Amino acid sequence: MFKKIWIINGPNLNLLGKREPEIYGSLSFEAYFETLKAKYRNLELIYFQSNHEGLLLDKLHEIGFDLLGIVFNPGAYTHTSIALADAISSITAPVVEVHISNIYERETFRHFSYLKSYCVQSIVGKGLKGYDEAVDYLVSMQADIK
Repeated sequence: MFKKIWIINGPNLNLLGKREPEIYGSLSFEAYFETLKAKYRNLELIYFQSNHEGLLLDKLHEIGFDLLGIVFNPGAYTHTSIALADAISSITAPVVEVHISNIYERETFRHFSYLKSYCVQSIVGKGLKGYDEAVDYLVSMQADIK
């Protein structure tokens, strides 16, 4: 069984803990990532963040094969990037889309995800715990294969 899961965050998620704490909370993702690594000691969790669409595309192309999966919060690119949707449809690793806030309860333009139909699961509105749920989902998918 593949033991590696990448967690990828898109634009503005480098500001977690500082940006709109009433929506996103006051904990940085780096701090939360340490709790994920402690919980999932049997997995290799790797974190990547970029504010640049091209770098996110390049990373998906680079790592999107031979993994347990990818947890991906594409941020605002969710609603604008056909290129990221195409990248997800082109790789073999399962991708779980995660959004900290509930995009369906926010501005209307956030209600549509170009990526959702290419992901194995979409988790929204659960705060940082959504990442934890996404990792669990990917692990359970692997268990179902056995």
